[in-house]
Amino acid sequence: MSRTQIQIALGIIAVLVMTVIVFVYGLQEEERMETFESGHRAAAIEVGAELFDTYCSRCHGKQGLGIQGLCPPLNDRNFFDNRMDEVGWNGSMEDYIASTVSGGRISSTRPQLYPGQGVPSMPSFGEQSGGPLREDQVRAIAAFIVNWEETATLVTVPTPPAGPTVGTDITKALPEGDVQSGEALTVSLGCTACHLAGESGAGPDWLASDEQPGIGERAALRIEQDGYSGAATTPEEYLFESIVLPADYLVSGYENLMPGNYGSTLTDQDMADMIAYLLSVR
Repeated sequence: MSRTQIQIALGIIAVLVMTVIVFVYGLQEEERMETFESGHRAAAIEVGAELFDTYCSRCHGKQGLGIQGLCPPLNDRNFFDNRMDEVGWNGSMEDYIASTVSGGRISSTRPQLYPGQGVPSMPSFGEQSGGPLREDQVRAIAAFIVNWEETATLVTVPTPPAGPTVGTDITKALPEGDVQSGEALTVSLGCTACHLAGESGAGPDWLASDEQPGIGERAALRIEQDGYSGAATTPEEYLFESIVLPADYLVSGYENLMPGNYGSTLTDQDMADMIAYLLSVR
């Protein structure tokens, strides 16, 4: 065999080898792309979790379970199964969430359950709508919320009490309160999402710090301050007022994110229990 024939044979072999390599590589390409996309998705969900904690948890709760009277649950079977039909959305769930996060919501779609506070009902978070988040960050939040779909269970919205409610008269005589029941109630209502250290910091922290005592002592100090604009004359009345008339006095540096319907959803005993608990936090 001549040198030229050897070179031709080696060339053919090389081409065949390269063809086999490309073929094998091509067979594995789909798997590699799936692995890449899975990794990219996981990274987006991780980023979305951090962004959700920063921008969304103070209203929708740390675990997406909502806050009664303020914002609906997102980590909820009803949300994933029925929400798009309720609002007439024809796209994907992830696109719906991204659109809502980006553009916000002017008014509540279920004001009888979640009246919210302020206008708009939900602020716009997307840069194109004047918010702080880039498109990829908005999509990351949507990916994180959609990640709950497989494990979401039905979140039951508490029904208003059948009997009389406490109303908004902060001078009203209340029954004796129970500290433990009051603490449990603040948890179930989602109060801790805004008012306990380590949470969102959306409301004044109830716990004591180097700068101030706990809310149980601070309630008496608030009504003596020059800037106090409410009508309370006792610590008990101040706490009552803060719960049912949150707009009457705002602590400096905070917005009013409190639900405005507690006077019509809590009983006298509920209020007495909550006040007893808050007075015990010193």
